[in-house]
Amino acid sequence: MEKDQAKSIIEAMFFVSDKPLFVNEIKGVLEEFDAQAIKDIINKLTKEYEDMSRSFRIKEIAGGYQIVTDPSLAPWLKKLYKTSGADRLTGPSLETLAIIAYKQPVTKPEIEAIRGVNVDGVLKTVIEKNLVRIAGRRETVGRPILYGTTPEFLQYFGLNSLKELPNLEEFHITEDDIELPEHLKKEEKEEEVIQDERINQPSQEN
Repeated sequence: MEKDQAKSIIEAMFFVSDKPLFVNEIKGVLEEFDAQAIKDIINKLTKEYEDMSRSFRIKEIAGGYQIVTDPSLAPWLKKLYKTSGADRLTGPSLETLAIIAYKQPVTKPEIEAIRGVNVDGVLKTVIEKNLVRIAGRRETVGRPILYGTTPEFLQYFGLNSLKELPNLEEFHITEDDIELPEHLKKEEKEEEVIQDERINQPSQEN
């Protein structure tokens, strides 16, 4: 197969795919070409679009490649395309996602301490949209759940990695700033009492 034909096939794959394509996926279709050859073809397509001032570009997103519209055309496209309510993120959802993206792994009490409101509903929404995942539990009293972003988060915002997030001023938060839920406060106090009893308990050694 000639490289020009492979270029056309890769271009067609980009146009029909609604998600980023990974080099290994493309290689699975074009078995005659290795990963580097495929990357070279993608780079050639990218340069062609830029040199011809096309309305679309190839962008590296979440480790894959996807055709996207030129960002400079966004004002006109917004007039044509209206995001459905099911897909649109609200202000609270965006605020919560920003906190998770910059502070991850982060607990719900920490998110609520920064936002100042309960985030149960918002967390449920962003998890259902597969933008946020459970990233384990913190090894502290109550073992609260930790939250982090997903590859779909990168895809949704057109990012290749979290390093491409805007350089926003760091969120400043200390343990004193976090208002724990009542049940965690109770567990924390109980743990402190147990620790005090152990310290004050007479030694059993002979």
